[in-house]
Amino acid sequence: MVLLVSWAPTGLKKLPLTLAILCVALGVVVFSTGLLSFNPDPRTWDTATERLTELVVIISLMGAGLKLDRPLGWRRWASTWRLLAIAMPLTIVTVAWLGMAGLGFGLAMALLLGAAMAPTDPVLAADVQVGPPQSGDEDEVRFGLTSEAGLNDALAFPFVHLAILAAAGGLATTPGLTDWFTIKVGWKLVAGLGVGVLCGRLFGRLVFRRGKAAARFGDGLVAVAATLLAYAAAELAHGYGFLAVFVCALTLRAWERDHEFHQEMHDFSDQIERLLMMLLLVLFGGALANGLLVSLTWTDALIGMAVVFVVRPVAGMIAMIGSRQPMRERLLLSFLGIRGVGSVYYIAYALNHGEFGDSERLWAIVGFIILVSILVHGVTAAPLLRRLTRRREAEAG
Repeated sequence: MVLLVSWAPTGLKKLPLTLAILCVALGVVVFSTGLLSFNPDPRTWDTATERLTELVVIISLMGAGLKLDRPLGWRRWASTWRLLAIAMPLTIVTVAWLGMAGLGFGLAMALLLGAAMAPTDPVLAADVQVGPPQSGDEDEVRFGLTSEAGLNDALAFPFVHLAILAAAGGLATTPGLTDWFTIKVGWKLVAGLGVGVLCGRLFGRLVFRRGKAAARFGDGLVAVAATLLAYAAAELAHGYGFLAVFVCALTLRAWERDHEFHQEMHDFSDQIERLLMMLLLVLFGGALANGLLVSLTWTDALIGMAVVFVVRPVAGMIAMIGSRQPMRERLLLSFLGIRGVGSVYYIAYALNHGEFGDSERLWAIVGFIILVSILVHGVTAAPLLRRLTRRREAEAG
């Protein structure tokens, strides 16, 4: 596995494959042979699934924040705000409606499906994100997808809590809705944002306290330390840790923005992320080999395909109405909304904290959507982005 993580990215550059596809295939093969004696089904290992996906997401969020060269700004981040404020709510509402009307889910289960399918995954979307710090590989499509993936995991969390509230019958009560709006939406977002800024400034002072030569006393482990401390502090403050980690990374990056130490922190974080990602995807392949999709029906599969090929692209295009971006960039921003590890985390979290009843079909549908996204986006993303780069360079020339 470690060798594959080390060598595969270079060897796959000219092939229509990604590391994620190889990991899933490896998991299917290994677990189909019976070489390993346990079944890595997330429905059995519910707590372990939640914790492992939680860890890989926060490591990925730190890496995403560190590699963004563009300073924060309303106009500079226009694509991000559009995707977060328009595309994400549209996706949640549409998928929830499909869950109720097409799948026969109750309101709580449908809301959970919508919330889990809304975020662009920061882990599996690495191939469509910007390059390392100061690499210059930050076109509008890559920037929009990276910044969206960094923020929408936290912004989708209130809707997961809304689904948990619905499962408990709290949507019909004023205290339940009040608690959701004031705590799950208001306080948790504010606390996550505040903790992220404070931790980012703290680590900025510690790492760069003596000016541009100070960081020679550190190494890439600082990124992991910042990740874990920001996340823990936000959770202790009852805030959203996902938001705190990404904001911490942005704040740390803004401190001595052009320092080469950001590259070292990003590289170490990226290595840890890829190793954890591979472990998760091998286990995901094992779950597929052991019957994760057994409960899937043709209707479920059709709606899953609609989520990937219709709901997110249409929501993204609606969000981009009035944007200054060329049509080809709008299409890519809308289409490359990869679903993955974050969705698994949200499903596991909600099922561990609420009473949703039988979740067999839910896991089957989510697993199918993630599999389709890994295959379709994995095969198409790199060629589409290379073509966009060549066309942009030709126009510039």
